[in-house]
Amino acid sequence: MEIFGYSIEQVYFFVLIVMAAVTFLYLFFGDVTEAIGEGIPFLHPTLILAFVTLTSATGLILEWYTSWNSLVILFAAMIIAAILDALIYFLVLIPLSSAEASLAYTDETLAGQVATVIIPIPADGYGEIMIETVNGNLAKRATGLENEEIEFGKTVLVVEVEDGTFYVKEYEPIKL
Repeated sequence: MEIFGYSIEQVYFFVLIVMAAVTFLYLFFGDVTEAIGEGIPFLHPTLILAFVTLTSATGLILEWYTSWNSLVILFAAMIIAAILDALIYFLVLIPLSSAEASLAYTDETLAGQVATVIIPIPADGYGEIMIETVNGNLAKRATGLENEEIEFGKTVLVVEVEDGTFYVKEYEPIKL
């Protein structure tokens, strides 16, 4: 079969090369098209690129290794690509979209955490606390919530954070 004077294998191969280049560009400039897939998830550019690429690759392979009619090959390639595209959507894109965006934190998100005093906090003064997080250990400036003195090694609860200063109170966990 020929399309515009080119064999169907050449068309499949040309589409495959073009889609590989577009996918490569999408890796760098994909954020520009992010809003397109928000309303209708099946029109996400990643899925469209994957569908066309998989269709052309499958069609090319079926043209080389089978003696089927070219229209049958095209429909079979589209069905296989749709199945693989659905797998990509449900097994990759949905889990990635619900994953944590980053490991970054703000001081305000540390309120309610338990910490250890590493530099004693004097009455009406500042000391330092160590908070253990999944990102590592964080040392922060702290003062007593009611301007009380807190000794080295005590466990404290971060009650609030204001202008980079952590207001803490001695903490004793309830033991059952």
